[in-house]
Amino acid sequence: MTMTARSGRRGKDIRSDCWVQITLVENGGRSIALSSKVDVLYGRSIRALVDDVLAFFSIDHAAVEVEDAGALPYTIAARVEAAVRRLHPEETREYLLPAIPGTTAHSARDRFRRSRLYLPGNDPKLAINAGIHQPDGVILDLEDSVAPDSKDDARILVRNTLRAVDFQGAERMVRINQLPLGYEDLRAVVPQSPQLLLIPKCETARQVQEVDAAIGDILRERNLKTEIYLMPIIESALGALNALEIATASTAVVALAIGLEDYTADIGAERTLEGRESQWMRGAVVNAARAAGIQPIDTVFSDVGDMDGLRASAKEARSLGFDGKGCIHPRQIPVVHDAFAPDEQELARAKKIVLAFEDAERRGLGVVALGSKMIDPPVVKRAQRTITIALKAGLLAAEWREEDAHA
Repeated sequence: MTMTARSGRRGKDIRSDCWVQITLVENGGRSIALSSKVDVLYGRSIRALVDDVLAFFSIDHAAVEVEDAGALPYTIAARVEAAVRRLHPEETREYLLPAIPGTTAHSARDRFRRSRLYLPGNDPKLAINAGIHQPDGVILDLEDSVAPDSKDDARILVRNTLRAVDFQGAERMVRINQLPLGYEDLRAVVPQSPQLLLIPKCETARQVQEVDAAIGDILRERNLKTEIYLMPIIESALGALNALEIATASTAVVALAIGLEDYTADIGAERTLEGRESQWMRGAVVNAARAAGIQPIDTVFSDVGDMDGLRASAKEARSLGFDGKGCIHPRQIPVVHDAFAPDEQELARAKKIVLAFEDAERRGLGVVALGSKMIDPPVVKRAQRTITIALKAGLLAAEWREEDAHA
């Protein structure tokens, strides 16, 4: 049996995290050596929490070292539990602090997903205040941003984050690993009611169905009733060819996203700013998503310092039919939101169409006309969505109908 195990991160640049080392001893009880800048204020509560986690897992004799860099209780508990599990891989119990209100709230199939902010699952400092940047969704990432030897660490931390952090209305998302490793992610996070799960490098409908089935099994085992949506990520030639099958693989699928780094590598092309090498794939995904009645979501823009490039990329994505774009830094969020907002001409036309539709409804007319031109239902629906986006973006006052009537 392993006698010493570690978890967490330490170093001069680490914030809001801690490093824990547990060494099992034959007797002497539990000793906790704490190094923390906030020892005077919070040392007693940190030691009590560490001791409580150890007692929960029946660790009666151990020498524990903790190097704290301002970690919150949910992070400390996660790091101690991860070290315990490394000592006892067969352990299945979970140490769960009380969840804050709202962590079981449902999302909506057609909610805004203009921006989704990726957060490395093993770095708690980025998650704590992510909601203040007002992304439409936050992604706690367990895949590419987490080193292979830290997957178990990150899984427990993400589980606790879902229970402890208020994302201020952003959709609570988790990107799992590819199966079969992703099954372990699902067992950890599904009971905490994430609103949406991203399936990376998705190539077949079967992969979606396997994830969907695993979610259902976990919910039934725990006697939980919650709705968890799915967003497969298309990142290969095979995935692009199977986009429609993937989009319709489950009623839980609400969006298709794309990942161009892996896709361009898969087809043997260099990724360029112009994006000619991915035009076919992007068109295929947009068409598959629209045919399935779900949202197409564009890839991330990797240069966090190039706001002009990001704006151009987001506007192009919108022109191709995408509903949103991935973000890897909070400063990208307002640029993406602005790019996906309607311009003055679009908004003016949408207002006219919506007013004409509402007038036709009041008069009991079966058709909608704008001047001498008949307006088809899909055009009305698009105009209504434009109005909704404008309202959310603050481009339109809630009383816009009254304002238009007096204009």
